[in-house]
Amino acid sequence: MGSSVRGVGVIDKTTQVLDALEEAPRSLNELVAVTGFSRATTHRLAVALEEHGFVRRDEEGRFALGVRLIALGRAAAEAIPLASAALPALTALRDATGESVQLYVRQGDRRVCIAALESPHGLRTIVPMGASLPLDVGSAGKILSGASETWVESVGEREAGVASVSAAVTGPDGHALAAVSVSGPIERTTRHPGRRYGDAVVAAARLIETAAGLA
Repeated sequence: MGSSVRGVGVIDKTTQVLDALEEAPRSLNELVAVTGFSRATTHRLAVALEEHGFVRRDEEGRFALGVRLIALGRAAAEAIPLASAALPALTALRDATGESVQLYVRQGDRRVCIAALESPHGLRTIVPMGASLPLDVGSAGKILSGASETWVESVGEREAGVASVSAAVTGPDGHALAAVSVSGPIERTTRHPGRRYGDAVVAAARLIETAAGLA
């Protein structure tokens, strides 16, 4: 790893530190183990990120993602035309279902939440904007992986006790550009959430396509 961190290398290493913290808060020793960097390099990167607000310390003294990333995530989402165009449809979907709604786009082998509105219920699904989740679990992941169904449901797959329904927001070529989702606790959505929310999610997807000029 060397004693110095220069040029593009520092960006690569910084990204690895943030990726490790995205999974969970970590002590310095845990960060060293996960990244494979020397203790000195890991400490230098984590402290530098902390000084700029990208990393913070939690109540146990572990490194965790910092609050500055929240503002950056919101700014990034607002810069994506699709997220802005989708807001009225997402708001209507949240109000109609009473559950949390999200809009995801694919990024490599992950899906990233570019818009999210929370349910008014105390017990609800919370997916923050900017959250990066795997493609191989959850209804939105299946949609973005090319599922051909009108809507896809998932029950307790990504998170125990949570169910979701997703539909594709498609471009002129018919390929999924995004996935719009409704998610909530199984006790309200039931174990067959598609029966309850499938049509509403599909309708929201069509509204988003129209608002974004895709239809």
